[in-house]
Amino acid sequence: MALMISREMRLISRPVGMPVEGNFALAEVDLGTLAPGAVRVRNRFISTDPYMRGRMLDGPAYASPFPLGAAIPGRAIGTVVDSTAPGFRPGDIVRSMTGWREAFDAKPQELELIDTLGISPHHFIGVAGVPGLSAYAGLTRIAKVQAGDIVFVSAASGAVGAVACQVAKLRGAKVVGSAGGSEKTAYLREIGVDEVIDYKAVPNLGAALAAAAPDGIDVYFDNVGGDHLQAALANARPFARFAICGMISGYNTTGPVPGPANFAQVVGKSIRIEGFLTANHMDLMPQFAADMAGWLKTGAVKSRDTFHDGIETAPTAFISLFTGANFGKPIVRIAELSN
Repeated sequence: MALMISREMRLISRPVGMPVEGNFALAEVDLGTLAPGAVRVRNRFISTDPYMRGRMLDGPAYASPFPLGAAIPGRAIGTVVDSTAPGFRPGDIVRSMTGWREAFDAKPQELELIDTLGISPHHFIGVAGVPGLSAYAGLTRIAKVQAGDIVFVSAASGAVGAVACQVAKLRGAKVVGSAGGSEKTAYLREIGVDEVIDYKAVPNLGAALAAAAPDGIDVYFDNVGGDHLQAALANARPFARFAICGMISGYNTTGPVPGPANFAQVVGKSIRIEGFLTANHMDLMPQFAADMAGWLKTGAVKSRDTFHDGIETAPTAFISLFTGANFGKPIVRIAELSN
């Protein structure tokens, strides 16, 4: 096939506080001739995720920092456009960790062939991908939610939170969800959340949670930390289970993040708190993806994402994670090739 010029978005400086557009730069790369045993992929959907913020720092973390001057790694869904490797043919749908690029060449072991199971490929970096699996693993394996539980979910309209709400409902729990703004809270009601809190509109989050769950909560699925974690501790029942997926309220702070003032309640209420990395629960992915595809097709689970068109919009999509401008998962959409 003809040579392909690919554009990619690079990290050129490490954010201090909130990321800004100037931390990123667009570059062009000539992919040249496809090497023997390689696969050329044209990306279609590119993921932006909160965990990426931590990897933009140059310091100790659970994963190595992103290098400066290179395309930002991350999950993407693409279509094979050329292959000199067995097992891959043009038109195959693949998932990769090659990140914010329009196109790239890869070794076969760097790609995962995707059976789309009758749903849109973009779901496999969203509701049927790692974000959805995060919700599923956190609720079923970490918190062990069961019928009759009262479950509180923060950032409940986001990519992970909305799935957490719906999986909890499917398992027979009552769900209280927190989100910011009338549009997002309306969406929570649409997906069946029993009690909805607009955290931007209440003077005291702990009191609002107490009103929504007067008997207390059994499970807290935490995406936010900060005041949401404090409210959950205040309203936890004895032996409550907290699954800590993320604490996005502190991701852009430049100093120490204060803990909840009432953390001692962990002792008095015998609360179990467990943080988790979804990477440690990937064994659940095949069955989860099959279940989620079925739920989406029957309408048992609903999904709503925010699309940003073109690789040049990747920084805007990423920053929206921290400003609340996104709805569901911010996904960068790359136009398919016309020839």
